[in-house]
Amino acid sequence: MHSGAIIALTQRELIRFLRQRTRIIGAVGQPVIFWLLFGAGLRTSFRPPSWAAGLAHEVTYQEYFLPGVATLIVLFTAIFSTISIIEDRREGFLQGVLVAPVSRLAIVLSKISAGTILAILQAGLFLLIGPMLSWIGAGADIHVSWSLSRMLMAAVFLILIAAELTALGFVIAWPMNSTQGFHAIMSIFLMPMWLVSGAFFPGGDSGWLFWLIRINPLTYGVAGLRRLLYEQPLPVTPELPSMLTCLSVTVFATIVLIVVSAKMVSRASVNNAA
Repeated sequence: MHSGAIIALTQRELIRFLRQRTRIIGAVGQPVIFWLLFGAGLRTSFRPPSWAAGLAHEVTYQEYFLPGVATLIVLFTAIFSTISIIEDRREGFLQGVLVAPVSRLAIVLSKISAGTILAILQAGLFLLIGPMLSWIGAGADIHVSWSLSRMLMAAVFLILIAAELTALGFVIAWPMNSTQGFHAIMSIFLMPMWLVSGAFFPGGDSGWLFWLIRINPLTYGVAGLRRLLYEQPLPVTPELPSMLTCLSVTVFATIVLIVVSAKMVSRASVNNAA
C-alpha cells in the first residue's frame, strides 16, 4: 500500500482543518454548550435509567450526557472532515488524486485517518476538562474513572468510534455534488442517528423507539464509552449492552464502512471519472 501517499494526504487534511478555525469552534463549541445547557435545564426532570439503580451515587443528567457529548464532538468532526470531499471535487484536487498512481484504498484511509485524529484530539480534550467544568452547568460532580488503564481503553474505543463515523461520513459525502445536500443528509439522518443512540436520553421501555435504538450501530459506541468512563462497573441490560457486544458491533461496522468506501471510490461513476 502507498503509505507515503496516505501520510501526505492525511497531513494535508489536518493542516486544512486547523487553518479553518470556525470548523474547530463548530465541532467542539456547540456540543459543549449543549452539555452545559441541557445539564442545567434537565437535571430536575431527568429520571436515571434502570441500570443506574445499583450505583453508589445518583446519576445526574450531565453525567449521563457526558459520553453522548463526546460522541457528538466526534460526529461533528467527521462531518466537517468528510465534507471536504465535495470541496476537493469542485476545486479539481480530487480528480488529480484519482489519476495519480495511488491506490483507491489509500485515498479512503487518508481521509479516515485524518478525521479520526482530529476527532480523538477534540473529544479527548473535552473528556479531560469536561468533568472539571461540570459546576458551570448542573453544579454536580461527574464520577469519571481517572485510572490510566481505563482512560487508555476509552481512548482506543473512541478511536474506533471516530473511524466508524468518519467512514460513514465518507460514504455519504462521496456521491454528493453539493455541500447543501450533505447538510440535508446530516439533518435528517446523522443527527437523528445520534439522538436515538442512547446518548441524549435513555431508551427504556419505549416500544418501537427502543428497537430503533438497538439496531443503531452508534448505540453500541455510546454504551461502550459509557462503560469505560464510569467509575463503577455497570450491569448488562437491554439498553446497556455488554462491553464485548459494543466492541464487536463497533469494529464490524467500521470495517464494513471502510470496505464500502473503498468500493465506492473504485467504481466508475460520474463523480469518479478516473
